[in-house]
Amino acid sequence: MRYVRLGSSGLQVSAVCLGCMSYGVPDRGAHPWSLDEEASRPFIRRALELGITFFDTANVYSDGTSEEILGCALKDFAASRDEVVVATKVHGRMRPGANGGGLSRKAILSEIEHSLRRLGMDHVDLYQVHRWDPHTPVEETLEALSDVVKAGKARYLGASSMWAWQFSKALHLQKANGWARYVSMQDHYNLLNREEEREMLPLCADEGIGAIPWSPLARGRLTRPWDEATERSETDQFGKSLYAEADRAVVERVAEVAAERGVPAAQVALAWVARNPVVTAPIVGATKPHHLDDAVASVDLELSAEEVIRLEEPYVPHTVVGF
Repeated sequence: MRYVRLGSSGLQVSAVCLGCMSYGVPDRGAHPWSLDEEASRPFIRRALELGITFFDTANVYSDGTSEEILGCALKDFAASRDEVVVATKVHGRMRPGANGGGLSRKAILSEIEHSLRRLGMDHVDLYQVHRWDPHTPVEETLEALSDVVKAGKARYLGASSMWAWQFSKALHLQKANGWARYVSMQDHYNLLNREEEREMLPLCADEGIGAIPWSPLARGRLTRPWDEATERSETDQFGKSLYAEADRAVVERVAEVAAERGVPAAQVALAWVARNPVVTAPIVGATKPHHLDDAVASVDLELSAEEVIRLEEPYVPHTVVGF
């Protein structure tokens, strides 16, 4: 495994991040395809064995049970808390009624406590806003996040999918007010959706922000024939909104390059994402043993300039999705 710095921060992370959205109680939250604790633990243990030390979850994943499963597994399998980098997110609705979600000061200061309790930790390494909150003054959000860092409950701050102008505004306000600054952007970026190349990734490059893309394999679309369905693809309503028939040609091109290389398509798709110098570590989900093996192998797979051209050639512009 290779270890890299998260953007221009001093934090070192593995070049692959294990996304833990797939781990949680199936009948809680919005992910009925998730793996329960017994089925999830072997993946977290294997990730550690392969040198993956970067783990991403969120309070909203499976109604908080993803955090519980991850925290328990890391306590049992990691050599120490200092060995791992744990990231979680805040914004999604965790309960009905007023203040049950969003990025108000009340919500942030409450949810960091709940996340730490579920994780069984006294701090997280990366605390991320899951989405932009249009109903809360951004200054209120940013000051509250900075206070979380000052209190020692988070080491670094990150953001996730939003417009580049929103991220730029947040970065400016953080600097102007001396607040703890975002060091990462978790955005939607893969061979099927490259719209972030227009504004967000150049902004990240200019500001020294590390990109940690979610869904680098396009919800598995880039790993299998276009018409092949899975249990997750049949029930993942959010995933169904992300990709369309126009993406078929890209999937077929990935399969061609992979066949010529004699490697799984997942390795090619991940190697393409990781070759972007702004990308620190793609966030990869794993529900089968070979998913982790492919993710780790992709770190050492170097695509030729000709292969990159072939992979990118079928792309068609998309409406920005995933916010």
